[in-house]
Amino acid sequence: MITSKQAIELEDKYGAHNYHPLPVVLSRGEGVHVWDPEGNKYYDFLSAYSAVNQGHCHPKITKALTDQASTLCLTSRAFYNNILGEYEKYVTEYFGFDKVLPMNTGAEGVETAIKICRKWAYEKKGIAEEEAQIIVLENNFHGRTTTVISFSNDPDARKNFGPYTPGFIKIPYNDLDALKEALDQPNIAGVLAEPIQGEAGVVVPDEGYISKMGEICRENNVLFMADEIQTGIARTGSLLAVCGNCDCQGHCEQQNTYTKPDILILGKALSGGAYPVSAVLADNHIMEVIKPGQHGSTYGGNPLACKVAISALEVVKDENLSQNARKLGEIFRSEMQKLVDEHDLFVKVRGRGLLNAVIINDTSDSDTAWRFCVALKDTGLLAKPTHGNIIRFAPPLVMTEEQLMECVEIIKDTLFSFEN
Repeated sequence: MITSKQAIELEDKYGAHNYHPLPVVLSRGEGVHVWDPEGNKYYDFLSAYSAVNQGHCHPKITKALTDQASTLCLTSRAFYNNILGEYEKYVTEYFGFDKVLPMNTGAEGVETAIKICRKWAYEKKGIAEEEAQIIVLENNFHGRTTTVISFSNDPDARKNFGPYTPGFIKIPYNDLDALKEALDQPNIAGVLAEPIQGEAGVVVPDEGYISKMGEICRENNVLFMADEIQTGIARTGSLLAVCGNCDCQGHCEQQNTYTKPDILILGKALSGGAYPVSAVLADNHIMEVIKPGQHGSTYGGNPLACKVAISALEVVKDENLSQNARKLGEIFRSEMQKLVDEHDLFVKVRGRGLLNAVIINDTSDSDTAWRFCVALKDTGLLAKPTHGNIIRFAPPLVMTEEQLMECVEIIKDTLFSFEN
């Protein structure tokens, strides 16, 4: 096996420099832990940006993957396969929708939702073709395709990649008045929103913001599209972030806590990190606008992906990962708040479930959060900054309370040594 130094040198020489990884090389993972080639063990507090909610190499998911891989991997959608229908029934019933359109990556899921929304607007709402507008929220992150970066605020994602795709109206996040004002403009087809903005630094909106957004969308006959690629599948302490703190499977009648999106976008933990799987769910009156030949993917809905996704969702349900995320998240934020109260370096903690962030007392263009994450790495915990002075903490949801407290101690010890 090559050394960490060799692995980094190879990536640097032969790979495009489109990422800036923490200086650690991972060669093995199990549950909440990962190891480097030299055998050093770490707690994973990023979970591949919440793709590994079920933990690394979960045995049930791995078995589903290997069993199906030795039977049939890919047919394309030129033919039926014997697994896709089973998966479609399972995932639609699991989340409470009529139909699913299977894709592979999160960005593909977002692009798919945008296409469905626009087609619905032209064929069902009566908006003139080419005129549909979609409302998006400032500081969003929905991927890095050409369409998505067209409504991004991130200069690194946008600069020198234009011309940009038109048809989007950007408004402030967590501002219902701005939403109502935007909806007064003509030809509004839908609203695309992250219930919690993860990449922006785990920005949690006011209580009731998402449910009110859904209500306003219904009143104005526009589609509410929820991007739950990072927040969904138990990460925030409920099956979906739009569920609030509800224990339902995404389709209860508790309207005070749950707002059913018109279009739901899933990815990441839909496969437990074992394989690229994403999905767009909607009810019949929306999804029926898509006809043969109008949208698709060679790999979307392949048998391997379908078996992995069924297994990944079974793990979430069988192991009560939503409840565990909610419980441990409350403990983690309480412990981090103590550090905020006692130390100058930590300014604020925020989050829901096991999607949390700590704000570092420095400017967004500083390297303080980066250096703190390197120090955490040196003491056995892996996390990564976002937007300069924010550190995101998002461990696998299979973590135990004992393991969480070990990690809290690592963060405390690192903080003490970092300040001194």
